[in-house]
Amino acid sequence: MNQKLPSVLLENAVNELASLPGIGKKTALRLALYLLRRDIGYAEALAEAIVNLRRHVVYCKQCHNISDSEICTICANPVRDHTLVCVVENIKDVMAIENTGQFKGVYHVLGGIISPMDGIGPGDLQITSLIERVAKGEIKEVILALSTTMEGDTTNFFIYRKLSSYDVKVSVIARGISIGDEIEYTDEITLGRSIQNRTSFNDSIKI
Repeated sequence: MNQKLPSVLLENAVNELASLPGIGKKTALRLALYLLRRDIGYAEALAEAIVNLRRHVVYCKQCHNISDSEICTICANPVRDHTLVCVVENIKDVMAIENTGQFKGVYHVLGGIISPMDGIGPGDLQITSLIERVAKGEIKEVILALSTTMEGDTTNFFIYRKLSSYDVKVSVIARGISIGDEIEYTDEITLGRSIQNRTSFNDSIKI
């Protein structure tokens, strides 16, 4: 969209909105014009919410999930099974698994998966902190719930090797999820059953 806008302020707003993922210039202009039609209180509330999001939302020191405090509500919940840790790629995967209502343990968010093509190695992920959690001896089982892609399987195997010297069970979600699927896009019923019907990782690599 190269049309000339009647206001520099409008153009600046459109450019900022268009910098968001999935938002093109036409959509950005439509959003900016919508904001202009709303009262100033709406725009101020929206701006305040965005600023507060950026300034005050943190990552849980224990599992690396997003949180409003140093320890997230899941890790702080005494009812959750803290001996059972589900390893996921990102925060959206935590949300997807929580929506199933089938998992009562806690999580560990890696922040990605090993992908040499994208320049992401083990050192770029929260793998060391996972090993440190397991080394404390309180965790009985680690569930690897990563996407069933080549990169996900590579990350699974790397973590499995790193944890092999510890007295902890390592399992992997059942392959009810199709090969190549990403966790966040899997329907809740399939994902819930995959968590419930997980298998030993050691058995999975013998297939």
